[in-house]
Amino acid sequence: MNRMDFLKKSALAVGASTVLPHGNAWATTTPNSNATFNLDYAPHQGMFAASAGKNFLDEIQYMHELGFRSIEDNGMPSRSEREQTQIGELLAKLGMRMGVFVVPKGGNGQNTLAAGKQEHLDIFLKGCRESVEVAKRVNAKWVTVVPGDYERRLPIGVQTANVIESLKRGAEIFEPHGISMVLEPLSDTPDLFLRYTDQTYEICKAVDSPSCKILYDVYHQQKNEGNLIKLMELCWSEIAYVQVGDNPGRNEPTTGEINFLNIFKWLHLKEYKGVVGMEHGMSQSGKEGEERLVQSYRAVDSFR
Repeated sequence: MNRMDFLKKSALAVGASTVLPHGNAWATTTPNSNATFNLDYAPHQGMFAASAGKNFLDEIQYMHELGFRSIEDNGMPSRSEREQTQIGELLAKLGMRMGVFVVPKGGNGQNTLAAGKQEHLDIFLKGCRESVEVAKRVNAKWVTVVPGDYERRLPIGVQTANVIESLKRGAEIFEPHGISMVLEPLSDTPDLFLRYTDQTYEICKAVDSPSCKILYDVYHQQKNEGNLIKLMELCWSEIAYVQVGDNPGRNEPTTGEINFLNIFKWLHLKEYKGVVGMEHGMSQSGKEGEERLVQSYRAVDSFR
């Protein structure tokens, strides 16, 4: 299942319900309280559709009323230019930030940067140039890049060099615009070339550009390697963006095994000012699920 299908499905699905603990950590959520969070959490479309409706602009407004100050939208390039402009204007009016969207057609199972093929590079660079224009409309500063699958007929060192050279070309496109590609190691399949934090760190160091950094997704790295805070610390200089989802289940914090209270406290102590993308589903549907979602973030954000 690709990322967009997952998000659309999981935002509507009814999963296993987890009872929230009682106490001061679970303050009552008032939709119009406008209370911000310690960190900058970014929901995506569909998370509040039961309360705000299916119009994304209305939903963004509602997210702002709940205290969120950023959004994510992986599929932003597929929206019309008019809608992109409207979203950008609304975000500016509300003082909200645009989080990541995914560079179109760049790096997948059929178009891997590890192969060193010119046609794959051309597709990737075309997606980079298209992304610059999208970013201008929504004032985005980060775009997600996944290099694609292994090319198993080539030695791993050659594949790594191919990825590095491709990303250098992409960075040349983004640097003049102050946009960073954020490389995301994933856990979806062992066929993926990029899977580990230290591997991504090595590549970013080799590219040596402010436009090539790490997107650290806590859900994927809990599955791939664990030792979350230690590995973030080791690779911190190259981490520019964080996404979250609890494991197992890939739903909101407090539904799985990850101690997000400690992770978010650590990010705060690191003085992380970037976006924390809420790239996960919801354990419950409807307005009750939306209320639970906000309560879970209020709880794990209550570290001070």
